Amino acid sequence: MASITTTSSSAADKTLHGGLIAGLAAYLLWGFLPIVFKLLDGVPSATIVADRTIWSLVFVGVILVVSGRTAEIRAALADPVTLRSMLISSLLLAVNWLVYVWAVETGQVLEASFGYFINPLVNVAIGMTFLGERQNRWQTVAIAIAVVAIAIQALGIGGVPYIALSLAVTFAAYGYFRKTAQVSSATGLFVETLLLLPLAGGYLIFTFMRDGGLGPHADPYFLGMLLLTGPATALPLLLFAFAIQRLRLTTIGMLQYLAPSIAFLLAITLFGEELNATRLVSFGLIWLSLIVYTADSYLRRRSRVAA
Repeated sequence: MASITTTSSSAADKTLHGGLIAGLAAYLLWGFLPIVFKLLDGVPSATIVADRTIWSLVFVGVILVVSGRTAEIRAALADPVTLRSMLISSLLLAVNWLVYVWAVETGQVLEASFGYFINPLVNVAIGMTFLGERQNRWQTVAIAIAVVAIAIQALGIGGVPYIALSLAVTFAAYGYFRKTAQVSSATGLFVETLLLLPLAGGYLIFTFMRDGGLGPHADPYFLGMLLLTGPATALPLLLFAFAIQRLRLTTIGMLQYLAPSIAFLLAITLFGEELNATRLVSFGLIWLSLIVYTADSYLRRRSRVAA
């Protein structure tokens, strides 16, 4: 019995370890994603989102075909419950993409990063409300520090942060539906982009007819960058979907701080956005929150291994 328990614990630890690595990789890639959109300066946000959808579909489709997993696609499309979850998640994803690309193009990366600072708290709320997740003492302390940091960040921005709130709510809701959908990461992303294909393709056809040409697609540089949005979008989403099936939403929520922290640094160092003392204090508290939460998770994991 002891060996069975040890084997089971080892398998669970490997699953958590794999999920943690995937989550870290996803958020690191997301953190540097604004650079891609800055290089597409001048291309309309909706056009970028349409191309992201199409080229993500192609990229993931090739992966599924090469790996012989097309049966998973047929199974997902044939299941009404899965299809309904995928339809909702695809719409949430499209709104999130559009708001984020528009924020980057209009020089509001700091507020966009603020939105992803808020996102973990929304994840915690969803996890506690719908999935029955509970927090221990140190996790509660970490969340309380994050609440203070976000309140300070809101004061630094001034006014209602509509961009931030939109990004936080749509991505947290997307994570919930992806966690509850019975479909693999690659298949789920393929179905989501497939459902968005009529909107994306229809929009591009409309712009071609309206403008009497291919627009930015006629420029080799812009066409190449738009093609790049496919793997640049799909890779972190695949990693995220893999991670969210193996980690608690609250753990995913704390990892979420990596991407906005990178975007925050890009905004003030590369994009020339203004940094004030209020935002700097908030940034420090956010990282303190992450350190407390991570340290608690690490110590609890060591205790389980020792037991």
